[in-house]
Amino acid sequence: MIGLPEAFARSTVEREGERGAAWLAELPGIVEELLERWGCVPDGEVMHGGVGLIIPVRRRAEGTAVLKVSFPHPGNVHEPDAFSAWGGRGAVLLYERDERFAMLLERIRTSTLAEVDDGDEVLTIAGRISRRLAIPAPPGLPRLREQADAWEAQLRKDAGELTHTLSRYVVDAAVATVRELGRVQPDTLIHGDLHARNILRAHREPWLAVDPKGYAGDPAYDSGTLLKSRALTLLNADDLRKAVHRTLYVFAEAAELDRERARRWAQFHAVQAAFWGRRHGFRMARSGSRLDWLTEFADRLAELLTEGS
Repeated sequence: MIGLPEAFARSTVEREGERGAAWLAELPGIVEELLERWGCVPDGEVMHGGVGLIIPVRRRAEGTAVLKVSFPHPGNVHEPDAFSAWGGRGAVLLYERDERFAMLLERIRTSTLAEVDDGDEVLTIAGRISRRLAIPAPPGLPRLREQADAWEAQLRKDAGELTHTLSRYVVDAAVATVRELGRVQPDTLIHGDLHARNILRAHREPWLAVDPKGYAGDPAYDSGTLLKSRALTLLNADDLRKAVHRTLYVFAEAAELDRERARRWAQFHAVQAAFWGRRHGFRMARSGSRLDWLTEFADRLAELLTEGS
């Protein structure tokens, strides 16, 4: 029976409560059943992400792979659909899938793009991956345009209920993005959570994407997820405003995106993050002075992105 990493089990229970504990109790049995069905044997140390257990395996007939089993959550439903649509184009290959949020995937390396020191190289690689993933979306995927009303309502609710320092101009700019870009989006398949830790070194190609949300929408939407993941690397910049806009410029050029659309989506994400931090905290800090500092930094990013380049 496969052993569960202690950190993974603890974080799952802390996040999901009784549902998480019940799922963890079933998880070893699910893994054993899938290993048998898909003709695999464990072949390395068990790993994990935020919500998924990852087991390196060797397939009895076809070589190496990884078995990934994720906690059942709406955000994980369309991950295999995205992999299936891409067919290995810029992302790992999907070999098998199971309705219990499980997949058998191409095995790649464990080192991520976040480990690359050259910031421009990180942004260029991420942009090129983004461009390759931007293909016509298959039917059945969640359309980001369908979230626009909820986005606007939440922005207005947060602005009215929370104590914050964001100017009305900054909040209004995020609302305008939702109205002008959010409600009319192409049926293009996008990653939905593209950042350097979700791009790994591979064997078949130098870099491949993992952990997609599988949305249909504007490829420039991922500019915001990318910038949020890179924001803290810009802290020591002599000119933060210039560094923020250069980050977007390099990514947008490599992804073949309109720079203004990329900026507007990034600004929207920054405002969302500033409000989210006030309501829920961040993964890096749930309370205290660290949370206050991160929230202030999110405010600053939102302001800088509102100003334009």
